[in-house]
Amino acid sequence: MSRVILFNKPYGVLCQFRASAGRLTLKDFINVPGFYAAGRLDADSEGLVALTNDGALQHRISDPTGKTSKTYCAQVEGAPTADALMRLGSGVQLGDFVTLPASVQAIEQPDWLWPRDPPIRFRKLIPTSWLELTLREGKNRQVRRMTAAVGYPTLRLVRFSIGEWTLEGLAPGKFSFVDVRLSRRATRRSR
Repeated sequence: MSRVILFNKPYGVLCQFRASAGRLTLKDFINVPGFYAAGRLDADSEGLVALTNDGALQHRISDPTGKTSKTYCAQVEGAPTADALMRLGSGVQLGDFVTLPASVQAIEQPDWLWPRDPPIRFRKLIPTSWLELTLREGKNRQVRRMTAAVGYPTLRLVRFSIGEWTLEGLAPGKFSFVDVRLSRRATRRSR
């Protein structure tokens, strides 16, 4: 049986177990040997990270060709136009590649969202908006690069789900275990 750890990564935490001068890492929150991250979140992004003790499952979750969906909530600078949302959804030229089509919609600030520490900077004359984006690929800083390319830089980025797994009920800095059975059904135990 494969095991997965679902971790709600706080802002500023590096997605690695190796110590890094004065920076928090996964090791500061998860002391369970034999688990490795299946994909990463940048230090300045928050939310769901999946770790597993199964190399094949790790590859299946993180490999872009596996097309595991990942849903993000992004607070962006400004109020995206319908054209910007269409461009985000149909694929964005980022110089080194064009993103795959994505599901994108404007949303209200999620009611489940915790305050960020430190908070994003407040700008009196520039409004912010929230977007929900579901991608089936995961290139380096992709959501941030996509929103910037259409004129709405990301201020805060929170990954809400990876496939069927979500942040639901998982406070920042906390984790829970999921047992993945051959039938691909999962059971979850919080910690």
